[in-house]
Amino acid sequence: MSKPRLVLIGNGMAGVRTVEELLKIKPDHYDITIFGAEPHPNYNRILLSPVLAGEMTISEIVLNELEWYKEKGIKLHTGKQIKTIDRAKRKVIAEDGTEEEYDRLLIATGSTPFMLPIPGNDLPGVIGYRDIKDTDEMIEAAKLHKHAVVIGGGLLGLEAANGLKLRGMDVTVVHLGPWLLERQLDEVAAKMLQKSLEDKGLKFLLQKQTEMLVQGESGRVAAVRFKDGMTIPADLVVMAAGIRPNYALAESSGIYCNRGIVVNDTMQTYDPKVYAVGECVTHRGIAYGLVAPLFEQAKVAANHLAGYGIGRYTGSVTSTKLKVTGIDLFSAGDYMGGEGTEEIVLNDPYGGVYKKLVIKDNKLVGGVMYGDTADGPWYFQLLKDGRDIHDIRDQLIFGQSLVGDVGHAGNSKAASMPDSAEVCGCNGITKGVIVQAIKAKGLFTLDEVKKHTKAASSCGSCAGLVEQILASTIGGAYTPAASDKKPVCGCTEQSHKAVREAILNQHLITKEAVFKALEWKTPNGCDKCRPAVNYYLISTWPHEAKDDPQSRFINERSHANIQKDGTYSVVPRMWGGLTTPNELRAIADAAEKYNVPTVKSPAASVSTCSVSRRKTCPASGLTSTRPAWSQAMPTASRFAP
Repeated sequence: MSKPRLVLIGNGMAGVRTVEELLKIKPDHYDITIFGAEPHPNYNRILLSPVLAGEMTISEIVLNELEWYKEKGIKLHTGKQIKTIDRAKRKVIAEDGTEEEYDRLLIATGSTPFMLPIPGNDLPGVIGYRDIKDTDEMIEAAKLHKHAVVIGGGLLGLEAANGLKLRGMDVTVVHLGPWLLERQLDEVAAKMLQKSLEDKGLKFLLQKQTEMLVQGESGRVAAVRFKDGMTIPADLVVMAAGIRPNYALAESSGIYCNRGIVVNDTMQTYDPKVYAVGECVTHRGIAYGLVAPLFEQAKVAANHLAGYGIGRYTGSVTSTKLKVTGIDLFSAGDYMGGEGTEEIVLNDPYGGVYKKLVIKDNKLVGGVMYGDTADGPWYFQLLKDGRDIHDIRDQLIFGQSLVGDVGHAGNSKAASMPDSAEVCGCNGITKGVIVQAIKAKGLFTLDEVKKHTKAASSCGSCAGLVEQILASTIGGAYTPAASDKKPVCGCTEQSHKAVREAILNQHLITKEAVFKALEWKTPNGCDKCRPAVNYYLISTWPHEAKDDPQSRFINERSHANIQKDGTYSVVPRMWGGLTTPNELRAIADAAEKYNVPTVKSPAASVSTCSVSRRKTCPASGLTSTRPAWSQAMPTASRFAP
């Protein structure tokens, strides 16, 4: 008896994830055929930015090699664009004439870059940023040209700008909005981000409207002209001003579309034989561009394609954990706040840390963080669960390790997480999935978890949390690699010992010099290696090494701010700003013991880390601010190490 035929249009992340989920629950149900417009197997589009930056290669971001398709019995057509869906005869026809009949059709055509409708947008040197071809074009342009302009200050635009800067180009980011990443960050966090990026050599023009792209003598783009008359040179223009669902093929076949392919809660279109997932889809009026919601859609679609009929997709509460040129950002839910909400804000410009939590009716409804995002998954879980935070609101801003959790005080972060908590945002992997894989497959190492679950296999920011889950699941059976051999992080093969020896023996005094000398895979490092390298530098060469404040926030979170001269300032913690005579006496005793000449009070301190609460009046819309906690960063109170 022949199997029913499933055809997938689109070889991207959402469509292939649907097939993977289907093969898990009903592996022999369909004869599967996949059409991909690109001449590549399925790859991780999220990691195109590291490829542009020279941190990874194309082969390293491939998710499923060609052998995988053969092993699963999947017929793969690469480099073939489908031009027609014949719903009456239930078949698809490619531009080269290739035809395949189907019993069920899955459309996952993704999205296309939005190209500004301005004169010159079709000139040589003007490209979007969406696939491997675009990435290769930018890499080649960087070898031959100097001036690059990126239009769009969203995540994709900033990643493109960073990659081109690392390739040696002079880069200007043009953004129509008042601040960068306005869909992920509030103005305060965005300004901190912009300052950090400017320190790295990027230039920004905000609230600029592009009028036209100017052609040069060679026929290539040569400049960008704005509506206010300003003109800047541009040998390369990257359009990163947004994406649009790619639904033209579905619409031309008579499938109902409305700014995307309209689907119901089973990911079914108006044609019951046709399903759709991914960025080409509109569900309940919303089109999602993040990976996690698309993978949730994939799981539901697979369930129904398998004939089980019990899955429903009702929409997603989204969070965004970003890594822009080595700077950690996180946002979730209604991070802007507004009428009827309260805000708890921690702002430490000196340490490069900013947190804002938005509360409504004693529930966390949104948040944004810059610099220190370790508690992002915990906040996101509170938000998704709709938990009443009344009992922990006074300590909420300080994170899970300080607050603990009901019934889990004192336990590790991994142990206190529920199985439903998302660990890997890039791949939509929860703690429960990881724990189940560890127990069922007998996993003992981080690499094994990556292979079997894909957690920590994309940006890698969740690797530490995955290791905690390993340790808490298998206990003593988990034995990490010896510390003198284990790499500092995924950015390098070098151990901590090797890094310290290189800094000493080669007289390295900047983190950039360390990364270059030791051939770091990631030019900007990560939140794990930057603080370590920074500490090794200033402790080895205290009067010469260049201190990096952005890499020091981990030390400041531990209340010991390491200075360029090797000394450090201590910030005593005072809950609610209150202390006792005995505690003050202890501070005085320490100051006398170490001959500290001056102890600054909060009022005299140069830099202050402050937490405040803002409440918006529902009637007037006015916002009031009252201080909740403040702690001085006494830069003159130094203790010799």
